[in-house]
Amino acid sequence: MPLFKAVPGRREMIYDTYSRNIAVEPLPKYRMPDNQSLAATVYSLVHDELLLDGNSRQNLATFCTTFVSPEAQQLMRECIDKNMIDQDEYPQTAEIEHRCVHILADLWNAPEAATTLGCSTTGSSEAAMLGGLALKWKWRKRRQAEAKPADKPNLICGPVQVCWHKFARYFDVELRELPILEGNLGMVPEQIEDAVDENTIGVVATLGVTFTCVYEPVAGIAAALDSIEADRGLDIPIHVDAASGGFIAPFLHPDVLWDFRLPRVKSINASGHKFGLSPLGVGWVIWRDTDDLPEELIFNVDYLGGQVPTFALNFSRPAGEIIAQYYEFLRLGKDGYHNVQESCAETAQFLAEELEKMGHFDVLYNGHGGLPAVCYSLKADKRGCTLYDVSERMRMRGWQIASYPLPANRNQLVVQRVLVRHGMGRDLMALLIEDLNRTISFFDRNPLTNSEAGPTFHHAR
Repeated sequence: MPLFKAVPGRREMIYDTYSRNIAVEPLPKYRMPDNQSLAATVYSLVHDELLLDGNSRQNLATFCTTFVSPEAQQLMRECIDKNMIDQDEYPQTAEIEHRCVHILADLWNAPEAATTLGCSTTGSSEAAMLGGLALKWKWRKRRQAEAKPADKPNLICGPVQVCWHKFARYFDVELRELPILEGNLGMVPEQIEDAVDENTIGVVATLGVTFTCVYEPVAGIAAALDSIEADRGLDIPIHVDAASGGFIAPFLHPDVLWDFRLPRVKSINASGHKFGLSPLGVGWVIWRDTDDLPEELIFNVDYLGGQVPTFALNFSRPAGEIIAQYYEFLRLGKDGYHNVQESCAETAQFLAEELEKMGHFDVLYNGHGGLPAVCYSLKADKRGCTLYDVSERMRMRGWQIASYPLPANRNQLVVQRVLVRHGMGRDLMALLIEDLNRTISFFDRNPLTNSEAGPTFHHAR
């Protein structure tokens, strides 16, 4: 029996991958094929299509991990058939998730790290939404106990990633996104007083602003809220979106007060798959105390013969990323994380210094005091191109660099952002500098008269 339908004029058995039936015409795009094909043939054809993707290591726009050690990959392969939610069937995997929660609670200085609540998620967006939901429910219960209306909640934040806009829309919360003031790169405490009121469920402070990579001053924001409580009687909690900075600040900036050392910080989210060094698909949310997670948000469900408590938005999830996260905790320890993050920060600082030397760019953030990253704009006298043009031409060499306008109040300023992640060393940055120099020189020789400006490579988590 032939393994596939014969093509007239061909022998029925052709062994070359690219001569088999499914390979001699475009792959189906709108309906499933009628016949089965050999696994090796289909693998080769799909593999070839994926060659059209960019090289992830050259994706300077993404915060996400692009280097995964062989040992972490092996552990993930061994867990590929495990469903994280099935704790009755995979109790040790569930135990490892709990260990990660307590390790992070301790890292972020929770008062009772061994007993506080938290969970893994599919990423920091889901984790952020859980933190926001807890704020909303706590606020609503408080308002109802005071016999006051609870139908117009609002949330205060600076320039935030799109997940907070989704949270506000999906869960019917007014998002009061404060503009970036001149001379600043994120929300500052002076903006809080006029923004909050009795309907404010909380303030989101960002440890690693998506647009500029700086830390917002969480301690200063907490002090401003302390003053507001003393003057106006409004007790407003803080949720820290530490999607990236949660795995940077504890190792590089231990003296920065941003975590549960501040009593007003009630919850923190972070991405394991960003500077947590885990592969894509895992985030974390931790609450300061068990009382900070309303019990109404915890579900105990019967699942495959056991009782499962769950408060994540997703249900079935792969286990491999969580196991890989625990592996990184054990492999690196605090000293190892410090070494990795310090190396990334020093590489970012090297890049900033080289950009300054080039003379083409104004460096807004140079990799000191925040994320291992650089944020810069094009000097006003470089009229031959825009940063959007630079992004497009750099892609010819495989580099993917985010170009975008800053948020409200400063949106006339277009910037680029380079994230320096594990696996990106000085040599790679030196090559990037060479290609940036070539690109600017090209536009100096060939100035554009009608440069098209539009957002490119704007990473969303």
